[in-house]
Amino acid sequence: MFETEATVFDDAPQHGPRPLPLFLSVLRSETAASPERMARALAGLRAYQAAPREKRPDPNPAIHRAGRVSLRDYGGEGRPVVFVPSLINPPDILDHSPASSLVQWIAAQGFHAWLIDWGSPGSEDRDLDLAAHVERLLVPLLRALPEPPVLIGYCLGGTLALGAAAITPTAGVATIAAPWHFEGYGEGRPTLAATWAAVQPAATMLGLLPMEVLQAGFWQLDPTRTIAKYEMFADLAPDSGAARAFVRLEDWANAGPPLPYAAAASLFEDCIANDLPGKGEWMIAGTPVDPLALACPTVEFVSLTDRIVPAATAIGLADRRDLGAGHVGMVVGRRARAQLWEPLANWITALG
Repeated sequence: MFETEATVFDDAPQHGPRPLPLFLSVLRSETAASPERMARALAGLRAYQAAPREKRPDPNPAIHRAGRVSLRDYGGEGRPVVFVPSLINPPDILDHSPASSLVQWIAAQGFHAWLIDWGSPGSEDRDLDLAAHVERLLVPLLRALPEPPVLIGYCLGGTLALGAAAITPTAGVATIAAPWHFEGYGEGRPTLAATWAAVQPAATMLGLLPMEVLQAGFWQLDPTRTIAKYEMFADLAPDSGAARAFVRLEDWANAGPPLPYAAAASLFEDCIANDLPGKGEWMIAGTPVDPLALACPTVEFVSLTDRIVPAATAIGLADRRDLGAGHVGMVVGRRARAQLWEPLANWITALG
């Protein structure tokens, strides 16, 4: 069922991508030598803005809460498996659609699936850095479960899941496209550092870092692809499955709450600039986090084509599975079930 175009206008997805002025600046730069490409990308942009949106289902029930963060119950029988999404975009990439919901699929495989929902922070959360998100928000929810869960961490959620496993009993940790050795961003680090330097004074005043800032930084890592996907969208039939999937995915990518100031500073300064995790110097509750020394089984799934979390940032676990899919495609793409979902379920089953 689709909402009407008027309703969509009120909800403002047609004003995306966020931030639109920067997107248009990138578009002009990338297509300056080709008016044809510029026209095609703009046509794709207009089509995306005007596309009807599928009504999203209500979130699953929140059984446990810690501050603004909730633990949502996806049902199932057996060992608890907790999915830890990134702080940067909404958690529903792991419950993307009935046909591409990793969380629902895992719940149908003989496990009890749960999903962390980080909620929307306010200025009162300004002092919660990444370590505090683990110690004060994530770990209390894990301890509310009847037995130590398996943690499945996606993107920055994988980094946080490793931190949780360092300070609380955990049955296992699987990470998906999770950065750890942040020096692996290589030539992208100066770009991200410049982004942070430009916005840090305003973020200090607000106590929050808007999601648009992070989006802008990621666009700068791969501006060619940022524009090319809108060029391709211009050629899709508006009512095709591919067009609907594109809109759903782009709406997710252009959504998300802000980061608390301290979490943003921890990400840009402690992680990206100084690579404290990779150096073994990231501390949580006085404990250094060493993924190679965790008491539980671990596995990492690494994308070899990821621009958001390059393979060079991977953890270095003994059990590493390399995938030929991108940062998002590895979770919701056509080959996700064969490449990620089934190996992940097999790994959890083998834990006994």
